[in-house]
Amino acid sequence: MGDLNVEGLRTRSRNRRSETRALQRVFGVLAVTGICLASAPTSAARPSTDAPTVSTRLTDSNTEAGSDSPDFGLSASTECVFGGDVIKSTPWSIQRILLDQLWEEATGKDVTVAVIDTGVDDSNAQLRGAMASGGKDYVGSTDGTQDLEGHGTRVAGIIAARQLNGTGFVGLAPDAKILPIRYTGGEEKQGDSRTMSEAIKYAVDKGASIINISSDTANKEDNTGLRNAVAAAVDAGALIVAAAGNDGADGKSADTFPASYPGVLAVAASDRNDERAFFSQAGDFVDIAAPGVGMVSTVPQGGQCTADGTSFAAPYVAGVAALLKEKHPKWTAAQIATRLQETAQRPSGGPNRYIGWGVVDPVAALSEEFTPGTSPQPDAPSMTGSSGVVPMAVTMGESEAERERRVAIYVLGTGLALALVAAGSGVALRDWRSKRTGRPGQAGRARHSS
Repeated sequence: MGDLNVEGLRTRSRNRRSETRALQRVFGVLAVTGICLASAPTSAARPSTDAPTVSTRLTDSNTEAGSDSPDFGLSASTECVFGGDVIKSTPWSIQRILLDQLWEEATGKDVTVAVIDTGVDDSNAQLRGAMASGGKDYVGSTDGTQDLEGHGTRVAGIIAARQLNGTGFVGLAPDAKILPIRYTGGEEKQGDSRTMSEAIKYAVDKGASIINISSDTANKEDNTGLRNAVAAAVDAGALIVAAAGNDGADGKSADTFPASYPGVLAVAASDRNDERAFFSQAGDFVDIAAPGVGMVSTVPQGGQCTADGTSFAAPYVAGVAALLKEKHPKWTAAQIATRLQETAQRPSGGPNRYIGWGVVDPVAALSEEFTPGTSPQPDAPSMTGSSGVVPMAVTMGESEAERERRVAIYVLGTGLALALVAAGSGVALRDWRSKRTGRPGQAGRARHSS
């Protein structure tokens, strides 16, 4: 009987050690998982390879060209190879559009869009037939079709890349023409706000209906020469579409230029949820938003790659503007901008400083038949029943980063709760086994003594 008691004690001891090791493993896994989830950078603090540097920066017009080294849009990225492969799948920014329905309305035919950037490499098969004659180079000796940085080629592709077998990517206005104007990105000298100002004037002189500028000034500084060039272009009837900038990770409002100049359509970047991309600059000057995350487009020497930034949201809007210009050739720039803003998808009746009047809706913009005014108007408040109560406007919810952190906390909390339940169950099971093992032994000893 003594041997049986000793063996029972040994068994219970082994069970306790096994349960302890199991609990230790559970807590260890949960601890590591919790630390990773809580401390890993979320989308609001984790820049992609391109997002923070994607807007080309201009030096002040009083600075001699070439004396500074502006930050150009493309940072080093192993996924972007000039002359590389095409991406076979259809990008999400294209999937959200019914292209057949859109192109029944217009394809951008006979519309010229000036791309004032680092040049546009026309050796890419999707851009070879998209170039308008008369391009210009302010930092080199080409006709604007050399692009050492790759930034302008990406911008142009989002607007007017031709269809190509083997890829789901195509420009929004595949019959529009691109006027390549290289204001910066030269081998020996860089551009500044002076060369940009000259580029804007040249685009107007060449009859460009729409001008895309995916750049902002260094340190968000206003510039008299640039302001005057923009004002002259607006007065001449051109629609200037400009990127809002990529310094918005802190969520604070700040004006950028030329996006915040009067008459310019300022474009923020949105994500797959139609929310502001974490890097997109916020401000009251923001007019509209467009996809700017995971944007597939053309690169020099052929092929495609992906990038983030308001630099690639702006041409998305410029492409839709080109479609509207073909369908309504007599509309003014202000009317085209108004149509884009009034048909955008937004969370409330009016604009906000994150996405302006909302995320552009190409099909809605082309489908509406009424003639717009020259400035967008808020939606009329809807009344519920006869109570006269006006529903509260939907406000911007939590950011993607906040949502990810909240989910991480929920996962960690749930895991800890399950661990505690497991621990409690283990203790209860151990006590139950002890009692069950102990009672028969006691009964046996009582019978033996009698």
